[in-house]
Amino acid sequence: MTHLLNINNYHYRRGGADVVFLEQTRLFENAGWDVAEFSMHHPSNEPSAWSEYFVDEVEFGGEYGPLEKAVRVGRAVYSPQARRRLARLLDDVNVDVAHVHNVYHHLSPAVLPVLAKREIPVVLTTHDLKLACPARLMLTHDGVCERCREGNYRHVIANRCVRGSAALSAIAYVESVVHRELGSYVRHVDRFVSPSRFFIEKFTEWGFDRDQFVYIPNFVDSSTTVADTTPGRYAVYIGRLSAEKGLLTLVRAAAAAGVPLVLAGTGPQEPELRRLAAQLGSDATFAGFLAGDALHDLVRSARFSVLPSECYENAPLGVMESYALGTPVIGARIGGITELVREEETGFGFTSGDVDELAEVLGHVMALPDRDVEQLGRTAQQWIETDFSAE
Repeated sequence: MTHLLNINNYHYRRGGADVVFLEQTRLFENAGWDVAEFSMHHPSNEPSAWSEYFVDEVEFGGEYGPLEKAVRVGRAVYSPQARRRLARLLDDVNVDVAHVHNVYHHLSPAVLPVLAKREIPVVLTTHDLKLACPARLMLTHDGVCERCREGNYRHVIANRCVRGSAALSAIAYVESVVHRELGSYVRHVDRFVSPSRFFIEKFTEWGFDRDQFVYIPNFVDSSTTVADTTPGRYAVYIGRLSAEKGLLTLVRAAAAAGVPLVLAGTGPQEPELRRLAAQLGSDATFAGFLAGDALHDLVRSARFSVLPSECYENAPLGVMESYALGTPVIGARIGGITELVREEETGFGFTSGDVDELAEVLGHVMALPDRDVEQLGRTAQQWIETDFSAE
């Protein structure tokens, strides 16, 4: 039996990367692998048989006392505790291969040399652009940003790229400089997995070795979903309510097109979005965080999903989950979204950030005959089953 070690900061469904981490544990267990997990303690964690090895919680930007904050900042950059606890796990388990997801800010890349020292092959999935960009999104106050491409990470401080905070941006700067000098990623990772071809091209542009990367898409287990291609009469957005997602653009466009909009999720931009919707008299409903059957019911009853991102998205699970439920997608033409939306086959695209163009597309899809929208949903569902299945 092959022994896999699956590593990620969080052990609950906080975001897309964490969903992939948890679902891949289940995927490999179902395939007959013996899977161990290494993560961080958190009140929201799902149960794990391996939690005795987990590290203490480190919340990037959390509220701590001065001494505790200093200790946790140090661990966010380079965590001796994570090294020790991982070493203890490896003493107790014979691991054949390690699959690393997101480790920065919490477990820290300090875990990678521990694996390399024991000659354990390491595969790392690039869920975002952290390998190249200290702020991980290649996005700052004035939009998409590649100022650090030449290796001058000081731009992240000058532009306060992390949550608009000079302090948090400085931590991200130090972290990136330290691990670039140590070669934590390039020296200790055998293969980088990218769920989008776009990310491979972007990393290559920034000087990474293309031969270290392999494209493996995210997956949706369609056996757990029930599709319904009958078109509804509203648009739906599912995901985090934050600036990079382009939701101000979406609310303005939906109001201009007179399209009912449901936003399912929570995040720091929610108060601003609510104010904007009220000012515009938009038919916008804020459904809060939804999961499971409640989320599936909302998406499959929609006419279409919208992903209006204004950052370099990777391979958004929301698009694939919509398709699995028989719902077509309108997506911004940016990053990996363009790989997941087949124009006039599974949905429609628009220029990222363009309110007028998005309003036009929203109105167009609302005016399409139901049979045409239903065909888009059927084609999307079939594509998921063919190219993005668990198998």
